[in-house]
Amino acid sequence: MSVLRRAKTWEISESEDSDAEGKPDFSCDSSSQPVAASDEIKKAQSSGDKCTSAALQQSNKRASSQICSLSPPRPDRSSTPSPARKRRTKEEVEANRLKAKERKEARERQRAAKAHEKEEKRQEQQRRREAAENLKSLRPENCIKCLTVCIDPALLQQDGSDILLNTLATFEWRFSIEIQQLAHSITWTRDLPQPGEDGRVSVEEEPVVLVLGQCDFMDMVISVRKMLDSEAEETETKSFLGPILECLNRDAKKVITLLVTDSEPDYRPKACSVHLQDETTQSKMGMTNVDIEEVLVYLQLYKNISLVFLYDWQGITDHVCAVTKALSKRPFKLLTERAELPFCVDGSWASGVRVEKDGSGLIQVWSKQIQQLNRVSPAVTSAVTASYPSPQLLLQAYQSLELEEEKKGLLAGLFVKSGGKERRIGPEISARVYRCFTAQNPQLVLD
Repeated sequence: MSVLRRAKTWEISESEDSDAEGKPDFSCDSSSQPVAASDEIKKAQSSGDKCTSAALQQSNKRASSQICSLSPPRPDRSSTPSPARKRRTKEEVEANRLKAKERKEARERQRAAKAHEKEEKRQEQQRRREAAENLKSLRPENCIKCLTVCIDPALLQQDGSDILLNTLATFEWRFSIEIQQLAHSITWTRDLPQPGEDGRVSVEEEPVVLVLGQCDFMDMVISVRKMLDSEAEETETKSFLGPILECLNRDAKKVITLLVTDSEPDYRPKACSVHLQDETTQSKMGMTNVDIEEVLVYLQLYKNISLVFLYDWQGITDHVCAVTKALSKRPFKLLTERAELPFCVDGSWASGVRVEKDGSGLIQVWSKQIQQLNRVSPAVTSAVTASYPSPQLLLQAYQSLELEEEKKGLLAGLFVKSGGKERRIGPEISARVYRCFTAQNPQLVLD
């Protein structure tokens, strides 16, 4: 038995040795494991352990599995050379630099465009906001807050002038007492928004109210009467009219209104003229009502100086308040009158007559076209459209006639029914319609 065991052991060891010689030697940290497996076999032989062939086979399998599980050695990185990096040429470097520069410029342009668009939007919103505020400030209730009534101090010396001051204070209107260019006058100033440090600028309005007493007014009437009789120069007048004419010469846009008042009932308005109730005063001055009326006509037509005759300071206060309200409404009225056709009012006819695709509505358009002529009533229009339902038929009727007089009187014999009565159109309207549809001159006056 020992011989057989040895033979088997020798055979196995020989095979192991042959296998060990045929297999390559792996250089790794676990390279001693196959040698350890063979050592175990030799120890088993020397110790005389009664191991069976199955145990030897298991040890062989374990050794082979350990050999198979060994990973191949990794190559050393320091020993293998790294691939060489491709160097770029100058042209490629320059091209890349230009591309980067273009991308940067494109981003900057896009950023600038967005900033510009944002700034434009902000400016547009600012303009709309300013326009809305400007429109709001032009309303009479807001515009009157920008007006200031300037009163000459000389007027405060007269009895009853406190009525004017108390009324302005009651309405909470701004007023100031300043020395004016014309003594005993009242003017108005308006505060307008102005870009700058101050923010507002004061502009003087055109109306000027001049309060005159009885003596001052008669003195001016006598001076104008003498000037008209002697045909003297206006600058030579030394009366109360002299400062007024100088003011008009400096600023022709001024509109001066004379408020003639006095406690004595010597002057009263009567049919746009004034007459003196005290005939003795008239005889002393050597003037008649006709002379005074001539003076008034001269002042109104040639100098654009209006005259208003009042009884007391209550009348003067009412006139000043009326002028102030009119000045507060003027900016808004000027804004509304900027329309292309300010005389056209809103109504059902403003949009015209609707003409359908089938032609319905053309007869109404034809009627409106005739009715736009002066002194052509709807009844006359109905008579013309009943005889000639279209402009083409009327023109053909005109062309069929040879004489000019026959063409002008073509529509004269048509009957018009109005108010239960019948009448003819007549030659005047007939000739006007003929000139309207056949004249070649666009500046021709039809009437």
